[in-house]
Amino acid sequence: MILVKTVTAEDRTFSIRPALPRDKSVIRQLVANALINPIGLDWKRFIVAVTEENKVIGCGQVKQHRDGSWEMASIVVETSWRRKGVARKIINQLLSLHDEDLYLMCRSDLGEMYEKFGFRILEESEMPIFFRRVNKLSGVIDLLRREGVYLLVMGRMKN
Repeated sequence: MILVKTVTAEDRTFSIRPALPRDKSVIRQLVANALINPIGLDWKRFIVAVTEENKVIGCGQVKQHRDGSWEMASIVVETSWRRKGVARKIINQLLSLHDEDLYLMCRSDLGEMYEKFGFRILEESEMPIFFRRVNKLSGVIDLLRREGVYLLVMGRMKN
């Protein structure tokens, strides 16, 4: 696993560490507040960003689906800590821990951010079965389209 990694962002210090059992409810609350998919929130797969006072300010996980594909998911940062490099540190740590092909689903307005980490938008024919199914389903029920936003499936392939 990973050691605690301390980072300073705009004169604010936080650390990245593996989630602990006590972090379970905070992870669920962060995900709920962000209105992202709450399915598959097993705290054991998460890493968290914490303040010097050990307050969880962000989280993320990598999970495996039944089709064998791996998804980077549940990347959330508390509102007051956004735009301070917390998400970037969480994503970089997850990428350093997982050497397999990784996929993610995100709102279309976040696609450009994930491209900076080597992810690219996938055509349906390039998607693993799990993501193809979700992609088709999202086309039917995607309420975000009213806001001009839609679901992207992106991948980062190890060659």
